[in-house]
Amino acid sequence: MPNTSETHLPALPFPAAAIQAAKGSLWSHWQVTPPVGRNGNDSQATPLKSFDPDAKPFSSGDKATDQSAVQAIADQLDRLQNLFYADGRHKLLLVLQGTDTSGKDGTVRGVFARTSPLGVHTVGWKAPTETERAHDYLWRIHQKVPGAGEIMVFNRSHYEDVLVPVVNGWITPEQTRQRLAHINDFERMLAETGTVILKCMLHISKDEQRQRLQDRIDDPDKHWKFSRGDLDAREQWDEYQRAYEVLLNETSTPWAPWTVVPANSKTHRNLMIATLVRDTLKALNLRYPPEDLTLAGLRVT
Repeated sequence: MPNTSETHLPALPFPAAAIQAAKGSLWSHWQVTPPVGRNGNDSQATPLKSFDPDAKPFSSGDKATDQSAVQAIADQLDRLQNLFYADGRHKLLLVLQGTDTSGKDGTVRGVFARTSPLGVHTVGWKAPTETERAHDYLWRIHQKVPGAGEIMVFNRSHYEDVLVPVVNGWITPEQTRQRLAHINDFERMLAETGTVILKCMLHISKDEQRQRLQDRIDDPDKHWKFSRGDLDAREQWDEYQRAYEVLLNETSTPWAPWTVVPANSKTHRNLMIATLVRDTLKALNLRYPPEDLTLAGLRVT
C-alpha cells in the first residue's frame, strides 16, 4: 500500500528522534518495523504471530516485585506529568488499542492511578454519534488530541475505523488503503506540531480472551463489562487479527511507531506501558519555566 507522503522524508521532528534513540534495543524487539517504502509486498510484513502474548520482556521474574515496580513508576509519572504540564512545550498522546478484554481500562487504572487530573485526561471511544457520522471519521478524533502540556490517553482510537468496518465489509479495500494513508498523514501533522505519539497494541491470545470473557460472565460485579457483541466479535477473531496485522504494518511510522505489548499478564502489561511513558517523558528534557526573579523577598501578608 504505497504512501506518497513518506517519499523523501525530512529528519524526524524533535522529540521523536530523541525518544527513539533513548529507548534502546529492548524496545526494538516489540516495535513493528514495516517494509521499506511499503510496496505492498506482504511477504516483508511483520506477522502479528511473531509477537508472543505470553512474553514478559520487562519482568523481574517475580510478580510481587513487578507490581511494586509499577507503583514506583506511577509515582514517578505523577512528578513527571507535573513537570510536563509546567514545561508546556509538548503534548503527549498515548493510544491504547486492542481486542475486547485486552486490558485498556486496566492499563489506565494501573499506570495513571496516581497522576493529577490537571494534566492527564482519558477518552474512551465508542461508536460514532449521528453528528460525528455527518463528518469525516477523523473529525471527532482531532477535537480530543492533547493541548500544550497535556497527556491524553485514548482508550480505543481512530484505529477502530480500520478494524470494525474492514472486518464487517462496510468499506472497500480501496477505502481501507485511503484511511490508512489519512491516518499516517494525520499523525505526522500532529507530530510535526509538537505531539509525541505513543501507540500500544495490547496483544492477548484467543485463549486468554476466552478466560477473561468467562470471568465477566461468572462474576456478577463484572456483568456491566460484558456485552453479547463481544461474543460476535470473538467469532471474527481471525479476521480481526488479520486487520490488526495490516494496520500495524501500514501505520507504524518513524513519527508514530507501534509497540506491541504482550498482555496476557496484566501486571507485565502495566509495567511495560508505564516504563514506555516514563522513558518517553524523561527523553524530552523537560524543564520548569524561568524563575520569576521578582518573587525574591516577597512576603504574603
